Amino acid sequence: MEAIQITCMIVDDEPMAVNLVESYVEKTPYLKLKKKCNSAIEAMQYLNTEKVDLLFLDIQMPDLTGLEFSKMLPKQSRVIFTTAFDQYALEGFKVEALDYLLKPFDYAEFLTASNKALEYFSLVRGKASTTVVSEEKEFLFVKSEYKQLRIKLADVLYFEGLKDYIKIWLKDNPKPILTLMSLKSLEEELPGSHFMRVHRSFIVSLKYVEVIERSQIIINKQRITVSEQYKPQFIEYISNNSLNS
Repeated sequence: MEAIQITCMIVDDEPMAVNLVESYVEKTPYLKLKKKCNSAIEAMQYLNTEKVDLLFLDIQMPDLTGLEFSKMLPKQSRVIFTTAFDQYALEGFKVEALDYLLKPFDYAEFLTASNKALEYFSLVRGKASTTVVSEEKEFLFVKSEYKQLRIKLADVLYFEGLKDYIKIWLKDNPKPILTLMSLKSLEEELPGSHFMRVHRSFIVSLKYVEVIERSQIIINKQRITVSEQYKPQFIEYISNNSLNS
């Protein structure tokens, strides 16, 4: 298999922090440093003409913060945040950062975060045949860990969205199958008579819904909230299939 290479840039207003991350990048074979910037404004100007896969991005910077800048990035660029302030962790994950490094971090921590980027871009660059649903809608093929797996739809309990990935939870299988795909694109392919989107992060198999309790459903002991956006459709389904309707 051809080795993956990830182009990256460092954006930080502290020269010592830039130098440290640069030294870590040089130790990591699959990372290729394209640019070092001392501000988000400078990085934005560079990205107007050049493409970069991954940004090691400080959060607290003058004029434009890393969080603000991350929302303006091209779709193909991903972020690992670097900051001295742990209160930004939740916000970092809300903008779908691949990881969050709290300063001061060592090379082992940097490598763990970079390996997440390696896994992500490995999946992205092989995603042309990531998921194929059969014409009969009885099974789907998903790409997981460089293998094509045949998944029977009848065995699917629910699909759980996680950033750009989907976890496929199956009956009689304690561990999910992880594949690169969005819930939105999968939802368009699944038979609507058997599966329903009930939350921005969940599509459930209707036949495995065991209990409905207030705004939650229970499937295989897992509680899944039915969000307000999808509640009318779910209530209609319940009403149409209730003996008391």
